[in-house]
Amino acid sequence: MYSIDKEWLNEVIEKIQKKMDWVSDKNHTKVPYTTDENGNYDDRSDESIDWTIDNGINFWTNGFWGGIQWLLYQNTGDEKYRIYAKECEKKLEKCFDMYYGLHHDVGFMYMPTAVANYRLTQDAEARKIAMHAANLLAGRFNPVGKFIRAWNLESKDTRGWAIIDCMFNLSLLYWASEETKDPRFKQIAMMHADTVIKNFVREDGSVNHIVEFNPETGEKVCSYGGQGYEDGSSWTRGQGWGLYGFMISYRHTGKKEYLDTAKRIAHYCIANIPESGFIPVDFRQPKTPAYEDSCGACVIAGGLLELAKEVPDVEKEVYIRPAVKILKAIAEHRSNWDTDCDAIVQNCSGSYHAEKHHITMNYADYYFIESILKLNGEGIFMW
Repeated sequence: MYSIDKEWLNEVIEKIQKKMDWVSDKNHTKVPYTTDENGNYDDRSDESIDWTIDNGINFWTNGFWGGIQWLLYQNTGDEKYRIYAKECEKKLEKCFDMYYGLHHDVGFMYMPTAVANYRLTQDAEARKIAMHAANLLAGRFNPVGKFIRAWNLESKDTRGWAIIDCMFNLSLLYWASEETKDPRFKQIAMMHADTVIKNFVREDGSVNHIVEFNPETGEKVCSYGGQGYEDGSSWTRGQGWGLYGFMISYRHTGKKEYLDTAKRIAHYCIANIPESGFIPVDFRQPKTPAYEDSCGACVIAGGLLELAKEVPDVEKEVYIRPAVKILKAIAEHRSNWDTDCDAIVQNCSGSYHAEKHHITMNYADYYFIESILKLNGEGIFMW
């Protein structure tokens, strides 16, 4: 059985607690995504932007700030984190009135906020918010192609687009079925997951980011490289969405094919983790420039740790060891523990072809903190 270095783990948890104590106090009135050149968090809580998903309150990462607060609340018991998490949730409730900016990522937005709140406190209002979001997500399902439509882009026709990221959003549908005993939500989630197995996951365990279907017939049209290097390559954060996402589907359904798919993706990731533990933006990108994505690294680590929970003891080390390797690389070489930057995790990249690389992202901090606490046996399963 693999032995965790408890001294190292406790030191990292102590660093997280110390940093997030002041970061949360400083930014609790915001819904942050990234930091500026001075290390200060931005604020995506602007309610005047009612269409674009790029800037305002509808931004897809806006649930992770509240999720971080719930993780800290579970870890410390400090009531201020519950209050800060609730502040974030109330801001996200405004998205329903605005409507147009909502999209396939409502799972990312409302699972770590409203659903987490309901699970931990039985807040009836939070349950209502989460059910509203679940119904909107179910409404994006294309019954002919058996996929959940991605995005509402004005610049492109995305009626037939599905993306690997959405494997995470399925958690909202599984929760809704379990909460209401209505199988429709679960059926939609499983049909989407089955479509992803057939059309996204390659034989070697690498995954496509975007697949386009004919929205009228359901036939597969083509795939796109999306945020990776090119079509046919292997965007690492997408690998994480697939790995962790299929573990979510397995956890909620017990369908062995989902576990087997998670293993296939996991073994591809493990085989491609650099000796340094620093994860590139795309496993098939050129050697130079050596762009990293610490956010993708943290998602992959979280998925590996979930997979380790579902295999026999003799297999656990296969998944825990590479997860710890990644997390140690982040904690020791890609984390800012000082007061000159609000974010912890550094060197994140939104996509290979982005204008900027090695920035901060609030959801990198979320998945890093979540994974560290998992190693310590803490917290509810948020997804």
